[in-house]
Formats: sequence, structure tokens, C-alpha cells
Amino acid sequence: MQFRTLESRCGGWGLLVVLLASAAGCGPAGELPEEGDLASTRQHAVVGNGLNLNGLNLNGLNLNGLSLNGLNLNGLSTPSFHGWFTQDAAQNDGVMKYMVGCALAAGESLSYTDPSSKITYTWPGVLGLAPGWTSGTAATTTELQVVSACMAAHANKFGLHVTISLLGLDGTGQPIPYTSQELADYDVKEACFFGNLFDNLTGTFAANDGFSLSSGESSARVCALPDASGLSQCSPIMYMGNCSQYCVKDATGTFYTSCDYNGVSYRPITTRIAREDIYTCGDGVCQVTESCGTGTTADSCAADCGTCP
Repeated sequence: MQFRTLESRCGGWGLLVVLLASAAGCGPAGELPEEGDLASTRQHAVVGNGLNLNGLNLNGLNLNGLSLNGLNLNGLSTPSFHGWFTQDAAQNDGVMKYMVGCALAAGESLSYTDPSSKITYTWPGVLGLAPGWTSGTAATTTELQVVSACMAAHANKFGLHVTISLLGLDGTGQPIPYTSQELADYDVKEACFFGNLFDNLTGTFAANDGFSLSSGESSARVCALPDASGLSQCSPIMYMGNCSQYCVKDATGTFYTSCDYNGVSYRPITTRIAREDIYTCGDGVCQVTESCGTGTTADSCAADCGTCP
């Protein structure tokens, strides 16, 4: 069976949380993730989200560096990659775990030895979204887009352990495998993510796929939901509104195949979440997404979090 899970909580690398708040404390990637973290025996792409939002700013890892030279040993041996990686090795170790996990297929991995510190980092593949780039050729724009979308989909504001279903087309236009059971288990249509992190210009976008919360509900997956002012809750990801405004679905209506914005067509990633990962004020658990207070809303939940001191 193929490994199909990409979780990430720094400190254990339970990849269910995207690069968010925990990347800075992680050790070298030579320390392989524990069972259930980066490796899952599920055939479909159920992944974790825990990427630190700071990791979505690749500052300098652009078309003059890794993306032109190939995501393999040739690409990692360049001065430009070394200069980028060593700016913040702890955080960029986390960035590479997600990038490689999105780009390389299960069973493949990429290693890098820092010539200064002599530390070796090893990052396993999971999803295989960019086969050309990972073979050592220059990345196509579509590959850079779908890997960017995958990384943005793994971003999580709260750094919690939450699994998501990830759907879409890879960089060659092939569907990411999924099962009817996956769609049943992850029955909430959440979001679409698209953009390009590698051109140091575009950034990434998130739009809502019909997911909404009542005043008493909350979720760790808020990057496709606006804050009270209507702005993004997961900067630098930009909130765009509804997926249907920008994106086109496949023939079955299961996932989005392209999203157009400002005259550019992007290869997106579509996400789904499980119903149990939507929290309700009054369920007896004070979630990190809830606050103390005197009311029944998520930001003032007396029943779960008590009154504020």
C-alpha cells in the first residue's frame, strides 16, 4: 500500500497539522516520523495539516534556484538552495518536509547535508504531485502551482492534529486517487487552494467550498473562512470568497480542476474535512478555537470554557 498521509506537528511531526506554529522547534529530518505521522497505509490522500504559516513565504526559493534545477540532489547542491535553507534551518526543514511530501511519491525521499553544520536532513515523499520536477528537470508552472496549493492546504492556524481529504489533479493532469469511503468519512466540503509560492509574486489563495459555521461552531480549519472583517485568518494566504467564483469542477463534480484569477489559470487542490472536526459550544470541551465568556458562541463559550477571570 502507498503512504498517503502528510501530518505535521513539530515536536512529533504528526503531519495532520500543516506548517503552522510548530515548525521552529523540530529536529533534523533525518529523524524519521513516527508511525501514523507521515506514513499512513490508506490508499487515498488523507493528509494532515500543520505547516507553519511563516513557511509559506519561501523568500528566495524561486525560479533562479530549486525550481529550475530540479527537486533532487542537483537542485539541493546549489549555492542558492544552501543560502535559502540556512537562513532558518529549523523552519525550512519543515517547509521541505511539506514540499517534498507534496511533490515526491510515496517510497521516494530526498536528503540534504548542510555543508556548514554537517547535519543531514531526509524528507519522505507522499503524494507525488510533481513527477517531472522530482526527476530532476525544471519544474513546470503547473507543478509549481499544484505543490503550492498542496502546501497551502496543509496550513493550519492553530497547529492542531486534524486530518483532511485532499483531492485534485497532479502536475501531469492525473487525478489524486480517492475512494467513496474517503468521501463519506470526510463529508464536509471545505475549500479550494491555488496560487504559486515559487515566483515570489503570486502567493496563495483560499476560497470556501460551501463550508460555513454557525455562531456556536468553530474549527481549526479556518484558512478558507474570513474573519469578522471579511479578511483572511491565515495570512499570507489570501481569502477569496467562494470557490465557484473562480474554479471549475471535474466531470463528476468531486473536485476542482482549474481556478482562474487575474487572467491566470491555476492548478488547485480541493479539501474536505470530517464532521467531527467542527466543534460546538456546549459539547463540554473547551477547544483551542473557543474562548471563555458568558455566552453560547465560540468566542464566548461559558458551557465549555467557563467565565473569564
